[in-house]
Amino acid sequence: MLSRTADHLYWMSRYIERAENTARLLSVSYDTSMLPKAARQGLKSWQGVLSISELVPAYREIHGEITRDKVLDFMVRDDSNPASILRCLRAARENARAVRGTLTTEVWETHNHTWLELRRQLDDGAFERDPAQFFEWVKERSHLSRGVTQGTMLQDDAYHFLRLGTALERADNTARLLDVKFHAIERGDYHGSASGGVAQFDFYHWSTLLRSVSAFEVYRKVYRDVITPGRVAELLILRPDMPRSLLASMQEVVANLTLVANAQSEETQRKAGRLLVDLRYARIEEILATGLHAYLTEFLERVNALGGDISRDFLVAN
Repeated sequence: MLSRTADHLYWMSRYIERAENTARLLSVSYDTSMLPKAARQGLKSWQGVLSISELVPAYREIHGEITRDKVLDFMVRDDSNPASILRCLRAARENARAVRGTLTTEVWETHNHTWLELRRQLDDGAFERDPAQFFEWVKERSHLSRGVTQGTMLQDDAYHFLRLGTALERADNTARLLDVKFHAIERGDYHGSASGGVAQFDFYHWSTLLRSVSAFEVYRKVYRDVITPGRVAELLILRPDMPRSLLASMQEVVANLTLVANAQSEETQRKAGRLLVDLRYARIEEILATGLHAYLTEFLERVNALGGDISRDFLVAN
């Protein structure tokens, strides 16, 4: 496959996954902003939304004070924000258009319709009228994109590059989400709500984290017990059967890397395999004992380096 074609397919899937992840994060943050809590906790929650994508400096340069409505606008429709839903869905559509001949008609039409409908919703105020419904729509379009891809495309190199991009983006997002949420607790940013105390706020905090990756019901099914930080970390890092866990994401990265391997990708495959093995044989007690923040920081560094290696081996024309 031509490097340019692989590049468009890889980034098309990363951008649609990124848009979904942003919608998930904004959805739960918006819902929990309606709960009774101290003003400081609300501010930290919206600052956390920006921190996950490392956008606090960029936001402050434009908007200054952090408020719910300004963060929502910045993360949804701000054209100057490369991580906004607008920019991600536009980039996904442009990458799809560049390789339209490689995609099935259904896949192309799904991306094209998503972009056209997004513009309509933003222009007619649908997002402002019902942000929760808008975020559900973004998630549904992402689900539809993956489903149509799986149901209509030949499972050749093009398909594997699409899956590779999705899995790598998902691993990055889950690690960032965990790091920001756990690090906020360690810093003491949250101290319980005025009406419900620490225990009640802890439940909302951890259930919100789980809901942001569609893992609340999964947690209840797996552990059948109260929500604890250690089990949340275990579920989202080490469970191979949890679709958005780091381990499950890296399993898919390694599987698809193997299927598209070329003469110069051996070292990239080795690094990906080593990262997968480290996850597969890790224990949550050891991770927590040595420090979750340090562990996730190292994981993100390795994933980002892996993304660079993939670009070098497959996506950049020689």
